[in-house]
Amino acid sequence: MYFFLLNLSLLDLGSISTAVPKSMSNSLWDIRSISYSGCAAQLFFIVFFILAEYSLLTVMAYDRYVAICRPLHYGTLMGSKACVRMAAAAWASGFLSAVLHTANTFSVAFCQGNTVDQFFCEIPQILKLSCTDSYLRVVWALVVTACLIFGCFVFIVLSYVQIFRAVLRIPSEQGQHKAFSMCLPHLAVVSLFFSTVVFAALKPQSLSSSTLDLVVAVLYSVVPPTVNPLIYSLRNKELKDALTKLIQ
Repeated sequence: MYFFLLNLSLLDLGSISTAVPKSMSNSLWDIRSISYSGCAAQLFFIVFFILAEYSLLTVMAYDRYVAICRPLHYGTLMGSKACVRMAAAAWASGFLSAVLHTANTFSVAFCQGNTVDQFFCEIPQILKLSCTDSYLRVVWALVVTACLIFGCFVFIVLSYVQIFRAVLRIPSEQGQHKAFSMCLPHLAVVSLFFSTVVFAALKPQSLSSSTLDLVVAVLYSVVPPTVNPLIYSLRNKELKDALTKLIQ
């Protein structure tokens, strides 16, 4: 679990470091520009870190499933080599998806100016600058990615259905509490991540405005990597006591 948390922390750090520092420097120096190559790099890393994190959360759901539903096989199924392979697959899936989306997005023809109405280079905002008949392959790539994300979501849901069924069969209340405390941080992170991404993707166009688009972008690109360390750290007794004192 801690090996996967290390990878999750690196992905969160990379995700929040892609757009926020550039946005902060723009605000401090009162500039609103980014180079073409800089925009492409920003888009690549945002897609890379977000999709790699989602793949890693799927792997972590499987890790929790094996730990609770098949504990006697945990050492075999989740050995060090298996964990490294699964983490590498998560990073590789994010990398390949980022290459696909970046190449598709920046291969279309742009004929609607050069102003991106967002604080970072986001695919929907860049597509607004494209010619109306040149972005269909980008849309197809987005549809394929959405299907893969939905498949990962179904896998996570099915994993937790099996986990909760196994936990409810544990005779002791202490054992149930221990199992739930092991799963709740991951479940909270997945819920936060998926809900913000789905809201950003399914937001009706009739509600679209510059302010709302900015809020939605912050929700899915800044809030999850900021909150994730806090969610997992709440299992630490010292931090929990310090947070309680601060609230009081």
